[in-house]
Amino acid sequence: MANSDSDTQSESKRRRLERSLHKDTVVDSSDRISNLPDSLLCHILSFLPTKEAVATAILSNRWKPLWILVPALDLKYNCCKPISFTYIVYRVLALHIAPSLRSFRLTWYSPCSSFHLDTWIHVALARNVQQLHLEIYLDGRQDDSHVYVGKLFWLPSGLFTCKTVVVLELSGGIGLNPPPSFQFASLKILRLSKIRYGLTNNISTLLSGCPVLEDLSVVRECTDNVISFEINVRTLKRLHIEFKSYKPEPPDYNIEIHTPALEYFRFSGHLRNIVFHGKLAHLIEARVDIYALEDWTRVYEIYYGDRIFKLLRALNNAKFLSLFPGDKECIAFGSIYPSMFQNLVRLNFKVTRSNWHVLLALLLVAPNLEVLVVNKHYYHKSQLCWMEPPDGSGYLSSRLTTINFKGYEELEHEVEFINYILKEAIVLNTITIKVSAQRSKESVLKKLSMFPRHSTTCLLTVEIGI
Repeated sequence: MANSDSDTQSESKRRRLERSLHKDTVVDSSDRISNLPDSLLCHILSFLPTKEAVATAILSNRWKPLWILVPALDLKYNCCKPISFTYIVYRVLALHIAPSLRSFRLTWYSPCSSFHLDTWIHVALARNVQQLHLEIYLDGRQDDSHVYVGKLFWLPSGLFTCKTVVVLELSGGIGLNPPPSFQFASLKILRLSKIRYGLTNNISTLLSGCPVLEDLSVVRECTDNVISFEINVRTLKRLHIEFKSYKPEPPDYNIEIHTPALEYFRFSGHLRNIVFHGKLAHLIEARVDIYALEDWTRVYEIYYGDRIFKLLRALNNAKFLSLFPGDKECIAFGSIYPSMFQNLVRLNFKVTRSNWHVLLALLLVAPNLEVLVVNKHYYHKSQLCWMEPPDGSGYLSSRLTTINFKGYEELEHEVEFINYILKEAIVLNTITIKVSAQRSKESVLKKLSMFPRHSTTCLLTVEIGI
């Protein structure tokens, strides 16, 4: 009987303990976030737009004062009346008491006095802002080419004396006119997207005041009155240039680049004259996408072959290369020789009706290539097809292990290309062919399996999906 009572008491004690633990668990689970320290909660809220951060004040008294301590402000015009939103911005800035700002983002799509915008930006500068993001359109006017032609907001001169900004992003209807002498002492990342520039060479002037810049992105619509400029930044490691234009006539420009520390380069858009001064000895990755309106090639007879090869020769130290040399605009032949891509181990290539010769040229000068991805961007008819290189013109990399071909249609020149790869690749491990759902995987695999393979370990697979 004593043992029975003891067992009953032990079971009862165990159940009380389980209920207690369960109760504690429920309480901890429901209040776990609120129990975090203020600094951590403010860090979490800093990733939200300010409107949503303010909304958390209704959760409880614990949350009510937190948003005013968040080291980030993200203010976006939300289609209410401009006067009302202007009042809201001033109210937010008056209540916000964080001594410093990690990030200040202002997005504005409405007529507004420059006085207000200048004031808000100066508030951010006074709080030692580190990341400043401005996207401002003072009206919505666009021309027939969908290019903004409305009133510009010119950046306040006080911005150019800021010593704390590390990241600066400018986009939209913003005008840039830096003073002759200034310095962004801490600026490492600069993004300029479709803004306008003053009458002088303001891109070069701006860069001259960035002594520690490492990452630069310039996106232009070729309507900013800047035809020639220089990028001379010895500390620059990443460079992205994009030229967008929807005008009937082709835009013109000249860029001279001196960036000896460059590790990453990306170009997209209409290719004119780009000159690299000095060898890119530290280049690791390059991405090039060429495109143009059809009228530029049909009416103005502009072809891009020589320009593409000239650009490629400057990028020949790249370890990873993604290349889309264009479609109709690439018909004219150029020459990549005598450049050798000794470091190239991965090539992503978008092949079109007229750029097979560019792929051939690259394969013959990349002796250490390991991975080749071919993504076909045309169907059926081809103007310039794959042609097996003549004897003595060069050899396929002896280190090639992986091939991916997307968009395979069993066209004659595609079959010849796969046959060439299988015949020449010594250590090929895998070759993956992707076809459309209209084709039979089994039929394609059967035909390709009949080709002789130099590599005895090569695995050939056919998949659906382009």
